[in-house]
Amino acid sequence: MSDEQGMVRTAVEAPVLEAVDVTVHYPVHRSRGETVHALEHASLRLHPGRTVALVGESGSGKSTFARTLALAQQPTDGTVLLDGKPASARGRRARRAYASRVQMVLQDPFGSLNPLHRVRYLLERPLRLHAGVTDRDDLEQRLRGLLERVRLTPPERFLDAFPHQLSGGQRQRVAIARALAVRPDVLLGDELVSMLDVSIRLEILNLLAALRDEEHLAMLYITHDIAGARYFADEIAVMYAGEIVEYGTAEDVTQNPAHPYTRLLLDSTPDPDRMEFLASRTSRDADTPDAGEDDYGEPPDLVHPPSGCRFHPRCPLARPECGQAPPPRVEVTDRQWARCVLLVDPDDHHHGRTTTPEMTP
Repeated sequence: MSDEQGMVRTAVEAPVLEAVDVTVHYPVHRSRGETVHALEHASLRLHPGRTVALVGESGSGKSTFARTLALAQQPTDGTVLLDGKPASARGRRARRAYASRVQMVLQDPFGSLNPLHRVRYLLERPLRLHAGVTDRDDLEQRLRGLLERVRLTPPERFLDAFPHQLSGGQRQRVAIARALAVRPDVLLGDELVSMLDVSIRLEILNLLAALRDEEHLAMLYITHDIAGARYFADEIAVMYAGEIVEYGTAEDVTQNPAHPYTRLLLDSTPDPDRMEFLASRTSRDADTPDAGEDDYGEPPDLVHPPSGCRFHPRCPLARPECGQAPPPRVEVTDRQWARCVLLVDPDDHHHGRTTTPEMTP
């Protein structure tokens, strides 16, 4: 079953951070009144001790959503809730208070760390600003503790290093340590392993999983690798052209994808656990897209987004009605839903139970 906000119901704590029907529009060509529809009616809940992976192609709105959750981007419409109350970062005091609860780790650790400062300064600053630590011995102890928590040992080897003296993986660990310095409740990771060597990615993800469990963090993991998200996240939200089109447990979404776009993402991503399944599909059913055989075009122009389902111009299964109205939300199981008219059986709703189109994801 799903609750009134349209999320998959699980026996977890109340969400610490929540986006409710969030929309973000960027004005362009003001003289012509054009607008980029970057995010449309997106809702998401982050629970303590759990990870939601937000997956999709580049340009699908994932980073915009993360920036909105961090209140670095003000929503055009909708609300961001912290502990169930509307959040605000207007004014220095409010922004600092919010940053002490919600931290974001960016994709490029070299770009996010000031190259003119040593690791010591980069970690000291949040400790002084947010934790009010001024005692030198206490500060030194906390600095060492932060580096040890992100597996940078011995700490004295890294404290006086500049970012350019560290490897990509070490820089990202410093960025994570800086985020942890304020003892946040929420960690937003925006493609935080995509620029690292493949051999380092698993180490960083294992570190994040351990920190999530130890610190009881609510975590958003943004990635384009949906197959990899299965092994790290509890739930997966699939985003296309600014809209969440499918949501469910990581196992359900990756092993039984309901939306055609999710299927295309999976078919284009190597995943050893799915190889046998894909190889067995020697002849595909009429309702199963194959990303390896056809080119399904490019993402839409979000200044002039398609009518109806935004995926329908690229969808190999599109019907005339797909371009006429926004697709309804269909509960595929009690742990998974998707927005697609193909899931609606007009006779007995065999493929799922339809909810009203007005309900937010």
